[in-house]
Amino acid sequence: MPANPVLALLDALLEDYADEWLTKPMFHYRWAFEADVDRASRIVPLPMNIQVSNEELAWIAQAFGGRQVSRLGVVGSNPGTAPLIEASYTRLLDILERHFASNAFLMGRRPGASDFALYGQLSQLALFDPTPMALTCQTAPRVVAWTQWVEDLSGLEPIDTDWVSPSALPSTVTDLLAEMGRTYVPVMLANERALQAGEKAVTAAVDGQPWVQQTFPY
Repeated sequence: MPANPVLALLDALLEDYADEWLTKPMFHYRWAFEADVDRASRIVPLPMNIQVSNEELAWIAQAFGGRQVSRLGVVGSNPGTAPLIEASYTRLLDILERHFASNAFLMGRRPGASDFALYGQLSQLALFDPTPMALTCQTAPRVVAWTQWVEDLSGLEPIDTDWVSPSALPSTVTDLLAEMGRTYVPVMLANERALQAGEKAVTAAVDGQPWVQQTFPY
């Protein structure tokens, strides 16, 4: 965690964006495309019991996959919002590809909470689910390599001076904050209004397009 209060705030904001907004493309790509549904349904449940029989695994895959597909609406993925979700991920890849061309992490030469939140989503988007993985490999090879690298940072020895100076933030960090304001912030504000009003649906505008999803109390 950065000791500098400005960096700490930015790190916390970007951590929240990665942890909460990027769940939308992660869940969307996994459960809205047939090839991704097939892979995740068969593999994601397996760590609970790798020795499960093929017959039982087939049943589990069908039940688990069906349940997850039915929950697409919880994160806001539907035919109306799908283009917005996919466009936001494409823009993110562009920003990160430019960022990692000259920066090891989001806040300098050492990772912050935002890096680990970002890694969590990219470990699926860039390294597991076939549809976003193909997109990421094609358009953002540095993002793929960064995600593989962050898998094991045991050799890294960070020091305090590895944090970037708040007065010298890379322009790509500003771009990330702008992307956050373009997507996550209006949806969060609309969700808060809907929650306070006791409404079951959230209606917002993202990029001038309607965003509709069920209200998310969490």
